[in-house]
Amino acid sequence: MKKVYGSAAEALDGLLFDGMFIASGGFGLCGIPELLLQAIKEAGTKDLTFASNNAGVDDFGIGILLQTKQVKKMISSYVGENAEFMRQYLSGELELEFNPQGTLAERMRAAGCGIPGFYTKTGVGTQIAEGKEHKDFNGETFIMETGLFADLSIVKAWKADTTGNLIFNKTARNFNPPAAMCGKVCVVEVEEIVQPGELDPDKIHLPGVYVHRIIQGQHEKRIEKVTTRKKEDA
Repeated sequence: MKKVYGSAAEALDGLLFDGMFIASGGFGLCGIPELLLQAIKEAGTKDLTFASNNAGVDDFGIGILLQTKQVKKMISSYVGENAEFMRQYLSGELELEFNPQGTLAERMRAAGCGIPGFYTKTGVGTQIAEGKEHKDFNGETFIMETGLFADLSIVKAWKADTTGNLIFNKTARNFNPPAAMCGKVCVVEVEEIVQPGELDPDKIHLPGVYVHRIIQGQHEKRIEKVTTRKKEDA
């Protein structure tokens, strides 16, 4: 089965349709699938639902799809750092389903394991719990959360072999493994592709069984916020 494609557009060919549900890896600007997001923008696919921790910034990450009004709904934990995200949400142009970060990660992971739902204490007694099933276990109340079964997963890894085994680079792992697991099809962009056997099996973070298509590309290493110490007076 061919998994390596020449470009983001080629890798997404035949997968995109209006109204689809996409799970995207990344945290802030760390480990986001920027090449695939750009290809989705250029394809013009609209009315999208995205499950992602956040939406990048105004001109990078999912933010570029908010600018073009291609996103209908976000399933996210954090809406800061993106003025357009906040503007669209507060004006009623964008649907938003808030999820605590751990719950969002587990909803993705659960779907990848074929688990339709699970109970968690996180969110009990808050607006997160409104409309959800409540159940007591050992005298404590839990709420039911459902798995996120996406039409497409888009993630970024550091290295892949041609069969799709992935290694992520330090904190860029973040939401990428659970996001990769929960899609019917998973497309990955990486910095380097090697041959089978070249990756140390003990260092593989996600097995190739979850990965369907891979591209290699050059990535922009943006820093979301730069904090520097004031220069001491001489």
